[in-house]
Amino acid sequence: MKASDLLVKCLETEGIELIFGVPGEENADFMMSLEKSEKIRFILTRHEQGAAFMAEIYGRLTGNPAACLATLGPGATNLITGVADANMDRAPMLVLTGQGATARLHKESHQIMDVVEMFKPVTKWATTIINADTIPEITRKAVRIARSEKPGAVLIELPEDVAKHETDQQPMEPRRFRRSVANDDDIQRLAKRIQQSKRPIILAGNGCVRKRASQQLSRLCETTGIGVLNTFMAKGCVDFIEPYSLFTIGLGTKDIVTCAIDAADLVITIGFDMVEYHPSLWNPEGTKNIVHLDFIAAEIDKNYHPEIEVVGDVADSLEKLNREVSEMDFDFDFQQQQRTRIQMMEELNAWQNDNATGKVKPQKVLSDLREVLPADSVLLSDVGAHKMWIARHFQCHLPNTCLIPNGFCSMGFALPGAIAADMVFPDKPIVGIAGDAGFLMNVQEMETAKRLNSDIVIMVWEDNAYGLIAWKQWAEFGKHTDLSFGNPDWSSLALAFGWSIHKVNDSARMKSELKKALGHKGPSLVVVSIDYDENQKLTEKLGQLTCTI
Repeated sequence: MKASDLLVKCLETEGIELIFGVPGEENADFMMSLEKSEKIRFILTRHEQGAAFMAEIYGRLTGNPAACLATLGPGATNLITGVADANMDRAPMLVLTGQGATARLHKESHQIMDVVEMFKPVTKWATTIINADTIPEITRKAVRIARSEKPGAVLIELPEDVAKHETDQQPMEPRRFRRSVANDDDIQRLAKRIQQSKRPIILAGNGCVRKRASQQLSRLCETTGIGVLNTFMAKGCVDFIEPYSLFTIGLGTKDIVTCAIDAADLVITIGFDMVEYHPSLWNPEGTKNIVHLDFIAAEIDKNYHPEIEVVGDVADSLEKLNREVSEMDFDFDFQQQQRTRIQMMEELNAWQNDNATGKVKPQKVLSDLREVLPADSVLLSDVGAHKMWIARHFQCHLPNTCLIPNGFCSMGFALPGAIAADMVFPDKPIVGIAGDAGFLMNVQEMETAKRLNSDIVIMVWEDNAYGLIAWKQWAEFGKHTDLSFGNPDWSSLALAFGWSIHKVNDSARMKSELKKALGHKGPSLVVVSIDYDENQKLTEKLGQLTCTI
């Protein structure tokens, strides 16, 4: 069979269901082969970056890789931001790129560049297919690497002449392996170390949002009473209504929740990645007692030097730890953690009845949104000032119901991500929140959403500026540079793409407009005139914060 036919068959055998992308001349053979597939659906996007974000969200929500596809040269460079975002946020992904014929790769030639070398820093593995007979091995290896802990992106490049080669090879059967488990002695050491502490606290990271890990984490907290601080990417790892939920940590400045980690005499990190919230921010002197439970060994860092490392499948480790602690007695002091929860609950509940006229406060938007959304809905945050408010004020009942990019942290994420989330969960409400800057970075995917009839709501917080940059410049320098810009007429934009449009200019209408948008079948745009004066007010308030330990 033709090499491109074999690659498609190998992808089918691996269980790949979706490929998002923009094809080109150099992967025309692959596209012809893909068109014959009855198992893989190709989703044509309006930009390669959008395709990468869609594949990322599919991977984050399912644990299985989707693929994003582009041609060589500019097609590949357009992919790279979304691929880097997926890789740093631990989403399994396959990246498929075309390439010119091997006869011209050694010299200056139209659109030729070394795609493999370019992608190596943002993938777990990147390779090119030189011999068609190696396609089964390369595909099997690529999917295994993408899925293995920690998951990430893998690139396969197929030159246009190799795609036409004949081969008699067949796909390899996928044989999954069980993740390695931690040593029992390490589990016992960890349990005893927790028992010896007085004020332990759990810092839960991205590795805790897998369903079974989340269940075992909740069980540990119920048994011991230890409170959980979750990173931006671990929201929902425990239900926020539980007394051991201490909400989200991750702002660059001191916050109410950091008082709890300041008071702790033992920090138990579980599934924690440094890119989520660097230890220098919560352990600046490097003196905290830390124990590390994760799929892989700890990164070497002077502010993160664990005394015990439990390395293996997180859910399995937690299950074994639960068996150990169930037989133990504890003498913990959780007064600081209890104060932290009470203070944060007061902050979260303060905006429920805010009906002020004029621009809407971020806290009010998120309070109303949490009230109208069911527990299993999915919220996607773009990157900008709104991301900080979502992380701090939008709370979750279940894992993987609030997706925030926080490693590579790229703008333009929410709209294409919401389209993919709707494909994974067509019966759940899907909401994306973006600033006016981030939304317009991939605005062309409004057409994709309409074409697919994506049942999504995209909320744009309009402030006519790069609000997060202004916020950070003000916090450091007491002023900010000119960061303002104009916006389109939102009603005309929505009409042009066939979306429903809802505008909110005062708090009293927030909840009703949200309900209308969620009730509409198909894509809806909700534009909120946001009161970002709250950014400066929050910074000033937190700057006056003192912790009572």
